[in-house]
Amino acid sequence: MKPRVPHRFPLLSYHTRYLNHTKPFTSFAKKLPTPQARPSINGGNGSSQGDSSYLLPGATVATILMLGALHVRRMYDDNKTEEMREKGIEVEFQPDVKASFLRLLPLRSISRCWGQLTNLEIPVWLRPHVYRAWARAFHSNLEEAALPLDKYASLKEFFVRALKEGSRPIDADPQCLISPVDGTILRFGELKGAGAMIEQVKGFSYPVFSLLGARSLLPTTADSDVQEEHSESIATTAKSKKSWWRVSLASPKVWDPTLSRPKRGLFYCVIYLKPGDYHRIHSPADWNILVRRHFSGNLYPVNERATRTFRNLYIENERVVLEGVWHEGFMALAAVGATNIGSIKLFIEPELQTNKPTKKSLHSEPPEERVYESEGVGRVLKKGDELGAFNMGSTVVLVFEAPISKLLHKGGSSEEFNFSVKCGDKIRVGEALGRWHSS
Repeated sequence: MKPRVPHRFPLLSYHTRYLNHTKPFTSFAKKLPTPQARPSINGGNGSSQGDSSYLLPGATVATILMLGALHVRRMYDDNKTEEMREKGIEVEFQPDVKASFLRLLPLRSISRCWGQLTNLEIPVWLRPHVYRAWARAFHSNLEEAALPLDKYASLKEFFVRALKEGSRPIDADPQCLISPVDGTILRFGELKGAGAMIEQVKGFSYPVFSLLGARSLLPTTADSDVQEEHSESIATTAKSKKSWWRVSLASPKVWDPTLSRPKRGLFYCVIYLKPGDYHRIHSPADWNILVRRHFSGNLYPVNERATRTFRNLYIENERVVLEGVWHEGFMALAAVGATNIGSIKLFIEPELQTNKPTKKSLHSEPPEERVYESEGVGRVLKKGDELGAFNMGSTVVLVFEAPISKLLHKGGSSEEFNFSVKCGDKIRVGEALGRWHSS
C-alpha cells in the first residue's frame, strides 16, 4: 500500500486554519487574535502591512536552540581568554582550520536570514521569557531598558533598544574623548609615520588607509612642520572651492592653523561589542561628520578569537566609515559588521542599507561614498548624541587626532593626550577613553 503523499507540502503559514490542522505544532501554538499594525519603538510605523504576524513556533524553538549554542560557545571562549590573561599570555596571530572553513560559508546570506528571523514578531506572552533567556546567556542588564520587555515586538527591536534616561552619563570634561559604545578595549595606541599601521593582534597589523579608504581625509603625518604647511595649503585651496573636504577643513570653526596650535598626534582605539552589550553607537565628541563611506565585504566573526585567526579581518569585513573633524583635528569612526550583523543602521542616514545581495565580487567595486556637505559643515553632532546601531555585537575602530604638545608664546604650558584605559577593560558609552590637560 502506497503512502499518501500530498500534492503540496504545506509551507509554514500564518493562517489560523493551518495552525489548527498541523499536529506537530499544537503543543506550542495557541490561537491568537490577528494583531494590528504595530508602531516601531524607534519612531514611525514599524510595519508596512496591516496584518503583522507573530513569530512561528518552529522559528521560536530554533531561536532558543541558537541562543543555547551561542551561550555555550561564549562561555568556552570567555574562559580561555580569561585564563590566558591571568597567566599574562598574549596569543599571537595564527590562522587555523576553523578560519579556513568559515571562509567557505555564505556568511552574508546566513546573516540576511538571521536578520529576517530577528525581525519576526514574537507573541506578547513569550517576549519576556525570550529576552530574559538572552540576558542570562549574554549578561545583559534588562533594568536599563527604556521600555517594558513586552513592548519589544521582535528580537531586532530588543537588540537596538534604547536605555533609560541617565543610564549612560556623559563625561562633561571638554578635554576628554568618550567611548562611543559599550564594549571591551581590544587595542589602542598612537599611529606614526606615513605608513601608519593599526595592530589587529600581536604579530599582525594592517594599514589605516586600507580601513578608512584611499580617499580618506586622514592626515599623512603628525609632524608639526608638515601639519602647519598642510593647514596653510588647505586654507589657500579653500578660496578656490575646488575640493569639498578642503573647504570643510578650512572652516575656522573646526580648523584653526595658528602658531599656538598644538602639535598633534594620530591615535586609534578598537572596541569590541559582545552580543549582550548595549548596541547603539554615540558620538565620542562634538563632531562635524563630512563624509560617509560604505564598504561591501565579508561578514566574518569579529570576536577576540577571530582577531587572532583571520588576516585583515576589519578590512575584509563590511563596514561603514564616518569621517570628519572635531576641535582637535581629524576624526573617523569605522563600524565593522560581523556574522549575523550585516545590518549597520545609521540614525543620521536612515536610508542607508548594508549587506545587500550582489552578484559582483565584494571587493571589485570602490566603496559607496556620500558627502554630508551642508554649507561646508556636514552633520553636526554633540558629544553623546546617538548616530547608529548594530543588530548584535560587533566592533568600532576610532581614529583621531589629539594634542601631544602645545607651546605658547608666553609661558611653557603644554598639553598631552593620554588614554585612560587598558587592553581588556570594559567600558561604557560616556566614559573617558582619554584626556589631555594643561601643565
